[in-house]
Amino acid sequence: MFKLYGTPFSNYHNKVKLALLEKGVAFEELPAAPSQAADYLALCPTGKVPYFETDAGRFCESQAALEYLEECYPLVALLPKDALARARVRELIQILEQDVELAARRLLPHVLFGAPVADGVREEVSRQLDRGLASLSRVVRFAPWIAGEQFTLADCAAAVHIPVVQHITAQVYGRDWFADLPVAAYLEQLQHRPAYARVRADQDAARAARGR
Repeated sequence: MFKLYGTPFSNYHNKVKLALLEKGVAFEELPAAPSQAADYLALCPTGKVPYFETDAGRFCESQAALEYLEECYPLVALLPKDALARARVRELIQILEQDVELAARRLLPHVLFGAPVADGVREEVSRQLDRGLASLSRVVRFAPWIAGEQFTLADCAAAVHIPVVQHITAQVYGRDWFADLPVAAYLEQLQHRPAYARVRADQDAARAARGR
């Protein structure tokens, strides 16, 4: 049994959960919160979420989990057969996460908790997002999925990261950095996939429970 430790409020947790559901892999979802306590670091060396447990042992990092699932459960493939096409899926994930999501994430404490934004950070993040979206626009396909005809691991990443970036930028800048891409139609298309609908429903349920 694959065990997924984390929280439905983490887009990296939901990225792996979406891949598990798309592949039809049986898994157990268990709560965990980031910590630098010694007992938690013994389970997850980065102190972050998510982390994962298999019959063979534990590991962390969401991208490592996607690759693990692809190797261990190849029947429902989320990577193309062609080597170059596989590389391009990985390229998309890296650009989306490192050049777009990671830049926007710097503003998350402000959006969630009202933390002040340091002088110059707002402008710096804006410039980083401009560069990141320019890079992303050069490689995305939306034909109909983000890497082409096949739903891939890149969609597992895009499905959770794009809404988070949209929310952050709308709150801070009052604009959507994805406005020049057909993202609205893409997200609407995702709604019809049962795995994505399940991830969003679980997230909404967790949010409602927290609000009580």
